Amino acid sequence: MEMDWQWPLMILAALCIGFSKAGFSGVSLISVFLFVDMYGAKTSLGVMLPLLIVADLMLYPAFRKYGSWSQVWPLFLPTGLGMVLAVWILVEVSDVLMRQLIGVVILIMVLLQFARARWKAEVEGMAQSPVFAYFCAGSGGVATVLANAAGPITQLFLLSRKMEKMELIGVGARLFLVVNLVKLPLNAKLNLMSAETLKTGLILVPFVAIGVFFGRSLLQKVPQLLFEWMVVCFALFAGIRLLFF
Repeated sequence: MEMDWQWPLMILAALCIGFSKAGFSGVSLISVFLFVDMYGAKTSLGVMLPLLIVADLMLYPAFRKYGSWSQVWPLFLPTGLGMVLAVWILVEVSDVLMRQLIGVVILIMVLLQFARARWKAEVEGMAQSPVFAYFCAGSGGVATVLANAAGPITQLFLLSRKMEKMELIGVGARLFLVVNLVKLPLNAKLNLMSAETLKTGLILVPFVAIGVFFGRSLLQKVPQLLFEWMVVCFALFAGIRLLFF
C-alpha cells in the first residue's frame, strides 16, 4: 500500500470503529479489513484495541441509562472461555483459518435471524436457552480476540432476545468495555502492541470520536425494524467477507 494512501485509509478505519460502536456493528469489518491490509492480521489487533477502548469509554456514559449490568453478567463466563480458546487459536491456527471460523459463526447467526422470521416462536424460545447464550457469548469471545469482530455476533444474539435498539447498544457497551480492557494486558503479553502502534492510535482518537457522534445521531433516527435488518445485512456482509475473501 502506498504511503500517500495510508493515513487517509487509517482515518476512514477509525471513523468506522466509532460508527460501528454506536450501533452499526457490521461497519467494523471495514476497519478490520483496512488495518489487516496495512499491518497484517495479528499486528492489526494491537493497533485497533486502544481505539476500541476509547470508543467504549465514550459510548458507555452515553448509553448508561439503557440496559443494565444484570443483563451483562451472565455473558461474562462464556465470553471469557471463548477468549481463552481464542488465545490458543491465535498461536496455533493460520490467519486464513482464523478468519473463516469467525465468518462461519456470523453466518450461522444470520441464518437464525432469517429462521426467526419464519419460525418466530421456536427460534425465540431457543434464544432464551442457556446453551444458546453460551454458544453466542463464547463465539463472541473467540471473535473479539481473533479479529475484533464480536460486534455482529453479539448484536444478532441480543436481537434474537427481542431487545430494543437503544437497550441493545447499552448492554453491548457495558460488555465490550470490560472485555476490551481485559484484552489490553493480553495483547501486550502476546506482543501485539508497541510504542509505535500506540502513537498511531493516539493520532486517530479524534476520528473515532467523530464516528461515535455521527453513529449515535443516526441511530436515534433509524426505526427499530430498519435497525434490525441493517444489523442482519451488515453481519451477512461481514460473514461472507471473512469466509470467502
